[in-house]
This record gives sequence, structure tokens and C-alpha cells, in this order.
Amino acid sequence: MKFKSMLRAWRKVAAAPVIVVGVAIALLFFTPHRTLAQAVVRYPIPNSSFPIALAVETPPNTALVHLSGQVPSVVDETAPEGSIAAYGDTKTQTVGVLEKIQTILQSLDLTMGDVFKMQAFLVGDPSNGGTMDFDGFMEGYTQFFGTEEQPNLPARSTMQVAGLVDPGWLVEIEVVAARPQ
Repeated sequence: MKFKSMLRAWRKVAAAPVIVVGVAIALLFFTPHRTLAQAVVRYPIPNSSFPIALAVETPPNTALVHLSGQVPSVVDETAPEGSIAAYGDTKTQTVGVLEKIQTILQSLDLTMGDVFKMQAFLVGDPSNGGTMDFDGFMEGYTQFFGTEEQPNLPARSTMQVAGLVDPGWLVEIEVVAARPQ
């Protein structure tokens, strides 16, 4: 009798690793998990239509491409050098800077849809009482993000700064893009 109860106990112990392995295999195949090519996950701001992400999660094995801050190009060569008139208002500068970023990304086989983090530095516009023209910035920004053609939204910070290198610059933008490996 003692032998039979010991045999039953041993079978239970011996079966435990098989059960553990079976459960592990089931979890591996039936639990949602990321694949290497899975896209960046963008978490929207709850109850908001504001065109930025609350947070963005990049999958493992994703290369992060950091672009240096980009600044506007001259749009009016007849305007005095270093003047706001030479570079345009905040909206014009924003569009110009984002076009530059788009061109750089394309040269790296990336798109604006791959951008997951943005920092925008805006200078107070004298024609706006010395306050940054956030509305002008958003008018330019929304031409590139949150559109039907390009719905991906980055996590973003926008801040007013005292000044940029050129006194005519009202906008500088830096981005980080994700490239799944």
C-alpha cells in the first residue's frame, strides 16, 4: 500500500514539469505579443481631438532616428537679413521647417508617419504681443499630422523660448522617428 501511494505522489511530481511546459507553450501561442515588425503604438488623449498623442510606445528592436533641430529657410530674399519678414510668420515657418523634416526623413527612407516624438520651440512674435503664435503653429502642424493621408500623431512638447540663433526665426523643431528592424 505504501508503494502505491508513493508511486501516485511521484507521478504527480513528475507530471508538474509537463504541465508547466504545456502552460508556457499555450501562453506563448495564445497570448497577444509584439512581433518585430509591429508598428509603434500611439495612445490618444482620452476624450480629446487635440492632434498629439498622450504617449507613444516603440516595440523592441526599433531603431530610433533623432533629427537635429530644423529651422526655417528664407522665404523673402528682399526682406532685411535676420528679420521675421525674411522667414515669414509662425505658420509659414512651421510649414517650411516641417517640409525640411519631411525631406530629411524621406532621404532616410522614413516618413512623417514614422515620427513619434516632437519638440517645438517657438519664439514670442512681436506682432502677437511677444507671445508665441500657437494658433499659427497649429495651422502649419496640422497640415502634416492628424490628416486623412497621415493620421499618426507624435507625442509632442511645444514651448516658448526667449530666442533662437537667428533673430528672424520664430520656429525650431526636432523630431525622433522609429524604424522597425
